[in-house]
Amino acid sequence: MKIDFNKNNDGLVPAIIQDALTKNVLMLGYMNKEAYEKTLETKQVTFYSRSKQRLWTKGEESGNILNLVDIKNDCDQDALLISVLPVGPTCHKGSDTCWNEDNDQTYGFLSELESIIQNRKENVDDEKSYVASLFRKGINKVAQKVGEEAVEVVIEAKDDNEELFLNESADLLFHYLILLQAKNYKLKDIVRVLKSRH
Repeated sequence: MKIDFNKNNDGLVPAIIQDALTKNVLMLGYMNKEAYEKTLETKQVTFYSRSKQRLWTKGEESGNILNLVDIKNDCDQDALLISVLPVGPTCHKGSDTCWNEDNDQTYGFLSELESIIQNRKENVDDEKSYVASLFRKGINKVAQKVGEEAVEVVIEAKDDNEELFLNESADLLFHYLILLQAKNYKLKDIVRVLKSRH
């Protein structure tokens, strides 16, 4: 991999650190050629510290190391994206990221939908909410809805109306997310099982 360490006069390139599993950005550091080579050699991320004016392996004092998974160069060959498996918090202030965010796995819109469902579960007395009404009726009704939607997906899969198939599939996924929370689980629990089988 060709990296342009000479593009800036200081011989440094920015290194964006990303969790290999959650895909969250954990921090930004800088590497010179020696830091890059040491990272490849030790499989632990090493930076060039601008304040200490020396090589600095993340976690050399705290033990919160960044185990190397992969390094990618950008299109201009002057910035790195480094995938890691962090051990402990990444930020020196003790948080998971240098933006004081939790390094949790999220699933985009599906995670937002899970939050909405959780809110409806916690506010089960909301008379206007369809989801709250399902929670009020109990696990048998929630499970029944998943079964009904699954049957409708199968029926639509055998026909040629793609729009109906996609709508029924969305209904099935939506009701399955409700069922998961009715059983006190979330998508992350299912993902964990799938990963264990992989």
